[in-house]
Amino acid sequence: MAFWSAGYSGDGGKDPKRAFKFKIEIAGVAGGQPLVWWAKKVTKPNFDVTEVKHSFSDKEYYFPGRVQWQTVSMTLVDPVSPIDAVAQTNAIITGAGYQLINDPNSTDLMKTMSKKKAIGALGSCRIIQLDSEGLPLETWTLNQPFIKNVKFGELSYESDDLVEIELEIRYDWAQCDVTTAGSLAVSGGNNLGVPAATTFFAPSGSTT
Repeated sequence: MAFWSAGYSGDGGKDPKRAFKFKIEIAGVAGGQPLVWWAKKVTKPNFDVTEVKHSFSDKEYYFPGRVQWQTVSMTLVDPVSPIDAVAQTNAIITGAGYQLINDPNSTDLMKTMSKKKAIGALGSCRIIQLDSEGLPLETWTLNQPFIKNVKFGELSYESDDLVEIELEIRYDWAQCDVTTAGSLAVSGGNNLGVPAATTFFAPSGSTT
């Protein structure tokens, strides 16, 4: 039943997805508490499909190429207590391998950042859209994420706003779990036969 219908009731009656009903979970933040309650907003994963052009006579034909995932942007406020968002962010970067060495004879002098350390420092990252009962409608899991860009905001004597921190997160691909997918179809009426609780972009052989 459509959400604008007069018969909008019962177990099948659900509101459309709302932008403010979400939560972010990052395993490597907040001392083992994954819920990033100081998050203000976040972009969902996006991707582009590259194209290859073939010219023949006076015509052009296009073929799909590769899927390229775009970075996710996240805006946080800094609550100071019990979590200092600046300290947490800096700890993640340090855990990724970035460090300054004052002693030229230090054995750590040649240590650098690596993907393994960067992924381990941030941990798992999930963006979860919720319904009115707080249950997940759509869960995006960023696979092998790490922090690419950090902006610690700006200060102004003319502003009463909360200080914001902006993070840009790079990842290899995202997995999308949708609990309300139903039976999906493509244009032309060809039913894909995909059941509810569908998982997209999972690796081949995955048990999800």
